[in-house]
Amino acid sequence: MVAAGARRRTPLSGAVETVRILRLAAGGDGVGNLADGRTVFVPRTAPGDLATLVDVRRAKRFARARLSHLPEASPSRVDPPCPHYTRDECGGCQLQHLGYPTQLEARGSFVGDALRKLAGLSVPDPSVEPADTVLGYRTKLTLSARGRHIGLHKYGRPGEVFDLEWCHITAAPLNQLWQAVRRRRTLLPAGLDRVVLRLDRAGGRHLLARVVGSRVWAGAKDLAGALVNDGTPASLWWQPENGAARVVAGDRHGAGHVDVFEQVNPAMAHRARLFAVDRMGAMDAATVWDLYAGVGDTTVLLSERGGQVHSVEREQRAVDHAKMTGPPAHRHAGLAELAIETLPDPELVIANPPRVGMDPRVPAVLIDRAPRRIVYISCDAATLARDITRLAPAYRLVETRCFDLFPQTAHIETVAILERA
Repeated sequence: MVAAGARRRTPLSGAVETVRILRLAAGGDGVGNLADGRTVFVPRTAPGDLATLVDVRRAKRFARARLSHLPEASPSRVDPPCPHYTRDECGGCQLQHLGYPTQLEARGSFVGDALRKLAGLSVPDPSVEPADTVLGYRTKLTLSARGRHIGLHKYGRPGEVFDLEWCHITAAPLNQLWQAVRRRRTLLPAGLDRVVLRLDRAGGRHLLARVVGSRVWAGAKDLAGALVNDGTPASLWWQPENGAARVVAGDRHGAGHVDVFEQVNPAMAHRARLFAVDRMGAMDAATVWDLYAGVGDTTVLLSERGGQVHSVEREQRAVDHAKMTGPPAHRHAGLAELAIETLPDPELVIANPPRVGMDPRVPAVLIDRAPRRIVYISCDAATLARDITRLAPAYRLVETRCFDLFPQTAHIETVAILERA
C-alpha cells in the first residue's frame, strides 16, 4: 500500500531499503535501522510499519529517508482527516496518520526521552492529559504567500507553499473567514508576505496582512464589506515591513491586539495553567514571580490565590493589555534575564518561556535567589531538559505532567515542578 504522506514514485536504483519502524523520534519521524547499522529517520511512518524507503541520505552515524510504500502497515495507522496532509504533504501537522492513543503515547515519550537523554534523569515518560477535541481547536492560523499560492509549507520543504483550502485543526469560524477571503484574494494588498487569521476571546475574527514594503492596502474596505455580506465580518489589520500592525477596515474596537502572543488552544492552555498554579502550593501573601507572563492569564490565578505577584513580559503591548484587564500586580516590561535583577526575592516562581527556553542568566539568578519551588511550563522538551540541568543540583525535578495543546502535531506542552534540593 502507499502510505499517507508518501509520494507515488519509482524507487531510485541503489537507494531503496526496507526497514521496520520501531518508534517515533521528537519531531514525529519514525525511527528504524538500516542494514548497515545506521539509525534512519523517516517522516510519516508509524511504529510497527514495515516501510520501503527511497532517497536514503546517509550521514556518518545516521540517515534520513522518505517513505515509498508499506509492505506491512502498522495497526496504529488511520486515514488522515485532512486531504492536504497527503495530497499536498502539508507540514503543519506531523502525526495525522496515527490514531489518537498512539499520538498521546508518542508525545509523552518525546518528553521522557529528552529528560533521560539530555538531563540525565531516571524518569518514566510523563502522563499526557488528552485534548477535549483533536480537530478544529486552533484559534490562530498563519499562512505564507508565495507567488500565486497562499497557504502552508510542505513537509521538509520550507521554500514551497501549497494553496490552502481548509485547515482541519483550525477553528471553523477562521476557516469560514478564509473561504470568503480566498475567493477575493485580488483584494489582498500588493507585496503580501503573510496572512494571519485569529479569533479573539470574544469570538471576533481578525485578519492581519503583512506586506513587503509599505504600499497601502487599497482593497481593504472593499474586502471588509464583502466579508460582512458573506456573514464572516472581520477586523482587517495591515502591517508594513518593519512597522506596527493597525486596523484599516472592519471593526476597529476588537478585543486585544492581533499580534500579541496567546496560546492557539485556549481550553487546554487553561487546564495546563490551572495545574501549574495548583502545584505551586499555598501562597499566603508570598512573593511570586510570573516570568514570561504574556497577557497575564497566570498572574490572574496567582493573585486570586493570594500571591504578591511580580510579572515580567518583554512585549509592552501584552503588559498594557494585562494592566487594563487583569488584577493589581507589579508588572514589568522587559527581558526576564534583565528585569529579575531588580525584583524582590521570590518564595515561588512560575515560568513559561518561549520555545528557546530561558536565557542562561535566568537559572543562575533563580539559584542565587533560592525560591522554594519553581514551576516551569514548556513547549519544547529539549530546552526544558537543558534548563533543568542548569538548575541542578540546587533544584530537583519532582513531578512532570504533559497537556496535549497541539493534537495531530509533534508538539506538546509540559509542566515541570522543581523543588529546592
